[in-house]
Amino acid sequence: MKIVCLDLEGVLVPEIWISFAERTGIPEFRRTTRDEPNYDTLMKYRLRLLAEHGLGLPDIQQVICAMGPLPGAREFLDKLREDCEVIILSDTFYEFAHPLMRQLAWPTLFCHSLETDASGRVVNYHLRMAEQKREAVKRFREMNFTVVAAGDSYNDTAMLGEAHAGILFHPPENVIREFPQYPVTQSYDQLRAEIDKAFARVAR
Repeated sequence: MKIVCLDLEGVLVPEIWISFAERTGIPEFRRTTRDEPNYDTLMKYRLRLLAEHGLGLPDIQQVICAMGPLPGAREFLDKLREDCEVIILSDTFYEFAHPLMRQLAWPTLFCHSLETDASGRVVNYHLRMAEQKREAVKRFREMNFTVVAAGDSYNDTAMLGEAHAGILFHPPENVIREFPQYPVTQSYDQLRAEIDKAFARVAR
């Protein structure tokens, strides 16, 4: 049985925090896992920025509700799910992802959760587990699934390395330079072709 593990932001939907930066006019929110490999450092930075600017979860959700999947994402996902299981492994939060999952026909999503106070201020975040993406792929392999993984950022590279094959999708130049072992794709057609090639290679 074949499983494809995909990142969410940057692969199927726009980067939420970049969209939030554009909507609020606060460029510091543009910093993502494409720039900062340490997720805890990045999230503490974001929580501090939210507090400094008096912004909370409702402000972020308002931006998300106006977003949609990347062009072609729903069609790509629908076709891929005809041929294999697809699991979205993301470092986003369930409180962010719900409206986006509806637009993608509810694929299976593993991600994290946020803690807010009574006013909606984000006071903390809670990981499902450390290294969730890598650990999920590892468990799938232990269950005798053949796993191909695709992502675009530093926080995806551990799952790419744990999978039978890893693929970069529209990554920034710094990630391409640091991880030259992974093929780089720039469109959904290219990504699907690399997924099919990877499964064929593993099957030999």
